[in-house]
Amino acid sequence: MAAQNPGTELDLSWISKIQVNQPAVLRRAEQIQARRTVKKEWQAAWLLKAVTFIDLTTLSGDDTSSNIQRLCYKAKYPIREDLLKALNMHDKDITTAAVCVYPARVCDAVKALKAAGCTIPVASVATGFPAAQTHLKTRLEEIRLAVEDGAMEIDVVINRTLVLTGQWEGSDFIKTSTGKETVNATFPVAIVMLRAIRDFFWKTGNKVGFKPAGGIRSAKDSLAWLSLIKEELGDEWLKPELFRIGASTLLSDIERQIYHHVTGRYAAYHDLPMC
Repeated sequence: MAAQNPGTELDLSWISKIQVNQPAVLRRAEQIQARRTVKKEWQAAWLLKAVTFIDLTTLSGDDTSSNIQRLCYKAKYPIREDLLKALNMHDKDITTAAVCVYPARVCDAVKALKAAGCTIPVASVATGFPAAQTHLKTRLEEIRLAVEDGAMEIDVVINRTLVLTGQWEGSDFIKTSTGKETVNATFPVAIVMLRAIRDFFWKTGNKVGFKPAGGIRSAKDSLAWLSLIKEELGDEWLKPELFRIGASTLLSDIERQIYHHVTGRYAAYHDLPMC
């Protein structure tokens, strides 16, 4: 993804003045989670939209070329074709936003997507994922190798030591977490991050993207995240260039909900084997 944030002069006085009203943030988070979601065809439409924001991810120690190939096939065909036909959406080219893998698996993903005849970008978690506690030279080399192998996007793990000591870094996207922490994407933290994005846009005119990752597993969760983005940042941010969902199992539940909407019954395992 091309850099969309040209950067701006760092104003530490602005950062130091930021205060968070924690009770208000928690109330807002509860409001989002308690709200009734849309139903029937509106729910199906929003779920299909959610699919297009997913960075379909596998970050396992036992990843192989075969399961990467399977992941890429699912990224290209996220919802069963007969279900899309029933919704009259079979010709809309609905795919996930990207495929996200370890640097060593980028070649496998690029090859599999090319074989599938699609242009879904490959993202990679370079820079010493998930802790970033490696030498800067090593982290930069990992980025270079991933890009050389065909990665179009890099999920950079920041050196949190720099943040904790007030040495801030800029970004095109900010992410709630690596997805490998005990606590990952939560609504209270997301609200603070989204309002920082909004304030930064108002102050500089530069748009920063947002990616919640870790623990987002249900279709209902995805609808809550889309609603939060729409209300806090507006429709302008509801596009893959500015919003992603990092997830490995979310797509399975979305497809099951689409199946239920179309057929009126919940899918058995053999109905959706690619899940």
